[in-house]
Amino acid sequence: MIEVSGLTVRFGGVTPLDGMDVKFEAGTCGLIGPNGAGKTTFFNVLSGFVKPAAGGIEAFGENLLKMTHFRRARWGVRRTFQTEQAIEELSVYDNVAMIHEHSKESSGSRRQETLEAISFVGIQADPNATVGTLGAGERRLVEVARAVVGKPRLVLLDEPAAGLPEKETEHLSQVIRKIPEQTGALTILVDHDMSLVSACCETTAVLDFGRLLASGPTAEVLRNERVVQAYLGVGEAQ
Repeated sequence: MIEVSGLTVRFGGVTPLDGMDVKFEAGTCGLIGPNGAGKTTFFNVLSGFVKPAAGGIEAFGENLLKMTHFRRARWGVRRTFQTEQAIEELSVYDNVAMIHEHSKESSGSRRQETLEAISFVGIQADPNATVGTLGAGERRLVEVARAVVGKPRLVLLDEPAAGLPEKETEHLSQVIRKIPEQTGALTILVDHDMSLVSACCETTAVLDFGRLLASGPTAEVLRNERVVQAYLGVGEAQ
């Protein structure tokens, strides 16, 4: 459903993506690799924040790179970031509703779909509670609710479980697994927690120095000797 070909990004003398070729099919797909492998840069290209030097991205039969970043939001690209983007002074409801405003869905469905997104991710707080009063786990769920509201087509999750305790990570895992079924969106998960990736992702791609190292069924990829050596540590292969 998404095909990336020859994708190259250069920042001066640094090349975080170097001829990346990969396909992402329907469902939830993992994208892993060492720090600096190019994962967030790839998300920034998909989101329209970074313009590549070369290459192409075809998403659901459309040339994604020809869309401006605001058109991509209406088309259905959603993402979370490593740093929180929800506005602490606003309520949970308003934080999610403001993303719905930029979707292609009608304003008449905004309230219902906003409340459905909040319920889907399992936020226990009152939707009228301000985000700044929530704990870290629920604030992270607000970020995910913002990513799934308004019938997205592509959901990009950039280390959504970073810093969360085991219980909250397990709940987040359950939510992530249900995103494709709930929204129909292709979901790409970047995370360093291999147990989370294994639990959520049918397939996984591995980046190393901006190049695709391996891709395929998650269990097979995580057993790949080159992946183990490059990312999980040589000792894991023994």
